[in-house]
Amino acid sequence: MDDCEVTEEQREEEKQPSDQTGLTTGNQDQAEKPTEGQDSGDEWDTDLETDDDTLQNQSLTRSEKYLQACRWTGAVPVSSFPRLLGEADLNLNHCGVGPLGAKALAIALKNDTDFTNLELEDNALQAEGTRYLMEMLKTNTTIQSLNLSNNQLRLEGAKSISKMLSDNYCITSIKLSGNDFDDSAAKCLADALKGDSIVKELDLSHNKIYGTEGQNLGDMLATNVGIEVLNLSWNYLCKDGAVALSAGPKGNSTLKQLQLSWNGFGRFEVESLGEALKHNSTLVLLDLSSNLIDDQAAALLCPGLATNATLRVLKLSHNPLAHIGAPSLLKTVTENKNSAVEEMDMSKFLAERNESIMDFFQALDKDGTKNVPNSAFRKAVKEANVPLDQRQLEWLIKKFDKNCTATINYRLVCEREYVASL
Repeated sequence: MDDCEVTEEQREEEKQPSDQTGLTTGNQDQAEKPTEGQDSGDEWDTDLETDDDTLQNQSLTRSEKYLQACRWTGAVPVSSFPRLLGEADLNLNHCGVGPLGAKALAIALKNDTDFTNLELEDNALQAEGTRYLMEMLKTNTTIQSLNLSNNQLRLEGAKSISKMLSDNYCITSIKLSGNDFDDSAAKCLADALKGDSIVKELDLSHNKIYGTEGQNLGDMLATNVGIEVLNLSWNYLCKDGAVALSAGPKGNSTLKQLQLSWNGFGRFEVESLGEALKHNSTLVLLDLSSNLIDDQAAALLCPGLATNATLRVLKLSHNPLAHIGAPSLLKTVTENKNSAVEEMDMSKFLAERNESIMDFFQALDKDGTKNVPNSAFRKAVKEANVPLDQRQLEWLIKKFDKNCTATINYRLVCEREYVASL
């Protein structure tokens, strides 16, 4: 049975109060089921109190507290909840929790001290369910990681989360991917995180952030002293907003990973990123895959790469790079003696030349072993007048021979570049 399946016994149990647990909720009027969407009038009056001390009775197990809360709210229990007791992770992804289920869960977790990671992706929580959870986090100081991705939260949900973040001392990771957040929602979150030092990871990918709020996100990065991982992939960042966002890492002292794939970064937007790389000393991964970076845009990244000493991974796959831009980036990195770059993903550029790379190796592999000695490859590259100096050539060999075996397995090299291009 699926972990999230609701059993027939539980449905029957929900209809009839259990005599074994003796869990009552007070008088019938107080236990009357609220209707979905019902609100008490105040945004933060989420009514998590049951008017009964039973749920706070320490003799009750967490499972009993949860089932009692489900009866009180009228929510259908998630069958996997009891089986997750004793674990640090409460994973209820894709379980159809809904707003009322979120309310029951919030009541049960209000004073919980065991769960540190709460996973609630794809549960149609909406803004109403989010308010219940944010109210719960006022008293629960154990949960540190929260995943609310794909829950149709929109602007109202962002407002509730922003209010929690303004007084947050516990949540270090929050995933909010796929919630139809627009620029207004992004502004709420950015304002809440200015100067924040608690949240380390923020995922806002797969939303509808266009760029007019790029200035707020950039200002947030300039003043935030906590975020280490920021994911803004699959949005609509471009033009002035993207330029303002790109300036954020310039003065940031904590950001380690910035993911900007599938946006609209081109020549105009990338220049600001190149300038930021000159000054940033913490960023180790920059993902610009599937943008609009051509040879001219790549040239604008080069000044930053020429001096940066911390960036290790630069992802540029599926960009319109050609025979000038890709070699220029490689040359810039190899000529920077302080460069820390270990991986530069230009897989589409390489994949378009995959056949010629394979032919080059096969010409050196007289015995058909799919292995070519580094010395033979080095000699062949020089004889072919490939425009690489000694430092660049050694960097390329190191990339091909990652295990330092003095031999290049070119079948693996070509397969790796092909798979990365898909």
